[in-house]
Amino acid sequence: MLLDVNPIDAYKALYEGAFGTKNAFAETLVKATPLLLVGIGICISFRAGVINIGGEGQMVIGALMGTALALQIPDAPAEVIIPLSLVVGFIGGAVWGALAGALKAYFNVNEILSTVMLNQIAIYTMNYLLNNTLIDPAQAQLASRIPQTARLSRAADLPRLWMPTRLHLGVVIAVVLAILVYILLWRTTLGYRIRAVGKSPRASRYAGINVKRYVVLSLLLSGGFAGLAGITQVLGVSHRMITDGSASGFTGSAGFNGIVAALFGKLHPIGAIPASILFGALLVGANQLQRTTQVPSAFVTTLNGIVLLFVVGSEIWTRRRARRRVAVVSSEPTPPARQTAVEAEPAK
Repeated sequence: MLLDVNPIDAYKALYEGAFGTKNAFAETLVKATPLLLVGIGICISFRAGVINIGGEGQMVIGALMGTALALQIPDAPAEVIIPLSLVVGFIGGAVWGALAGALKAYFNVNEILSTVMLNQIAIYTMNYLLNNTLIDPAQAQLASRIPQTARLSRAADLPRLWMPTRLHLGVVIAVVLAILVYILLWRTTLGYRIRAVGKSPRASRYAGINVKRYVVLSLLLSGGFAGLAGITQVLGVSHRMITDGSASGFTGSAGFNGIVAALFGKLHPIGAIPASILFGALLVGANQLQRTTQVPSAFVTTLNGIVLLFVVGSEIWTRRRARRRVAVVSSEPTPPARQTAVEAEPAK
């Protein structure tokens, strides 16, 4: 309304841009895939009480390692090159996440600072490799120096699920992993210990849980899923690693938006599935919004921030309310103990 646009027309444009056609719906799921992969990793780290802001860097490192491997074995069949690239991408992100975990667990380095700094290191590493070692030979000959690798072999392309759209197998992988992470967190001893460390490190320590080990493990898994998101983008969408020099030029800010999706899904892997689709729809519908109503697509970014503020604000309000209730109950006088039958009877 501040932009002199009918809100109903704006919502209609957003909906039609995200779900109005077969291609729009497929693009929404394509956008939601990296958000979901990053989001389920965020669920693990946040459940362990560790804040992982390094999704962007972990996506970059995972994509770099997976792409480098795929470039080394261009003649390998799809049954070999795709699983190997995905595994190596996961390992790359996991190593990058574990670095921040080890710094926090053994040197008490704030994980927010370390993950943000690791993001910068990942960006500089990406720019160096894509401008030198991994640069597309054709681009090097043209001297255009666009930071990108050569196109991967066709065997490395993730299978398309819904032709002629770009919807690829990555969305199925992400949903299956979300279910597996739910089972891990709520149906296994490992998941119980991760959540226990997040609830109370001191109590967990008294219970014999190695808190440092689980802090590192949570960031390792979180980084691994972000790395998987990075290599999935390469194998399923761009088929080469390309950037404009920034992390978002490659990731599309999925490393940050995945955090928002995870928080909106209440840090639950299953809840992250519809949350990721919602934010994927906002990203895709933003273009239609701009074309139809002349509202800048950047407005959707603002909308994401507003949603994040409300989600985090409601969480803080809920916790404060719970604490206040506990304080009120604790301050109430203890009711007198019931008199026993012997005490109640008059002395004879």
